[in-house]
Amino acid sequence: MPGMTTEQTETTPRVSPSTTSGEREALEQWLDFHRATLARKCEGLDDAQLRTPSAPPSDLNLLGLVRHMAEVERGWFRHTLAGEKAPWIYSTKEDIDRDIHTVEGDTYEEAHATWQAEIAHARALAATRDLDDLGAGEHPKGKKFNLRWIYLHMIEEYARHNGHADLLRERIDGATGD
Repeated sequence: MPGMTTEQTETTPRVSPSTTSGEREALEQWLDFHRATLARKCEGLDDAQLRTPSAPPSDLNLLGLVRHMAEVERGWFRHTLAGEKAPWIYSTKEDIDRDIHTVEGDTYEEAHATWQAEIAHARALAATRDLDDLGAGEHPKGKKFNLRWIYLHMIEEYARHNGHADLLRERIDGATGD
């Protein structure tokens, strides 16, 4: 029927954040919740569907969002928090938004593995620091950030992009769900 949507089938485990946890645990749980939400939005789709853009003139797509979040994880945790000089994964001088600009041959398998590796590295870097600890690196705008701010920003970043992912997924196959 026109206008009818179907519930999305979900296999990625996603745990609802506790309503009674302490600050750090709550921040980590909400970040993990949003990470899992993005993965769920991509489930059951093939690479061509994951590269399907939203609406002209935008070329935003689910695969690009996953690649973008791998870059965001790297930027905030490796570069800003740890001061690592790790190169960008997808972005280039010629195309700073190459993470979003997907092309034929870009695969979810590669993007998902890269994203999960960045998440694992981010968790390891954060585990050794307190919420008030300032990052060892500087943001390109010259500011220092503590781990608390980084967690809050990452939650905001995922929440915003998960909103985009909701719309993209519904456009692709009509599936809805949180």
